[in-house]
Amino acid sequence: MEDDSGIAGSLDRGLTRVGYTTRTVATAEEARSAEDYDVVLLDLGLPDGDGVELCLELRARSDAAILVITARGEEPDRVAALDAGADDYIVKPFGFAELTARIRAVLRRSRITDTQVLAHGRLRIDTRTRQVTCDGTEISLTPTEFDILECLATDPGRVVTRQEIIERVWNTRWYGPTRVLDVHIAALRRKLGDPSAIVTVYARGFRLGDPQ
Repeated sequence: MEDDSGIAGSLDRGLTRVGYTTRTVATAEEARSAEDYDVVLLDLGLPDGDGVELCLELRARSDAAILVITARGEEPDRVAALDAGADDYIVKPFGFAELTARIRAVLRRSRITDTQVLAHGRLRIDTRTRQVTCDGTEISLTPTEFDILECLATDPGRVVTRQEIIERVWNTRWYGPTRVLDVHIAALRRKLGDPSAIVTVYARGFRLGDPQ
């Protein structure tokens, strides 16, 4: 929700480019009629209502992650938004990389809270015990292989970029060759017993293969 069309358009293009499906609304009334969302980016300064009150309404009816993006940086504003149910709070101006990192973080927290088992076709990935099974048979993975698979399985239909995987599995300060990721992907495919279990999307990244 962003009433500045320039900022809204820039965010929409950027998030679409990295693989998210977006819908932009400019008013609280439009936001109330929106459905089927995983993350809400909420500007507190809406033209037809108070952003904190809208946050309360959205939280009462949805478990979606709410990330407040606003020019209001004072502590009382942050406290009010967080008390109203926001999961995170970012003050303008902000970098796009920081925003996407915070989106990934709130998605991880919300999905792990909701369920400890990620299911995709024959695969079951227990995020608490870090066990992976295929057709009920446990597959032994290294910690890094598990982290890569979990990264892909958190949103199995989405193409996850190479950089996003590296940032999540290693850390944002990784400066080594990305070839190391290909080595781990190849090992995962062997252990899963199916080369098509992880699909390479040229010039974009990887996604899990279609469920079997």
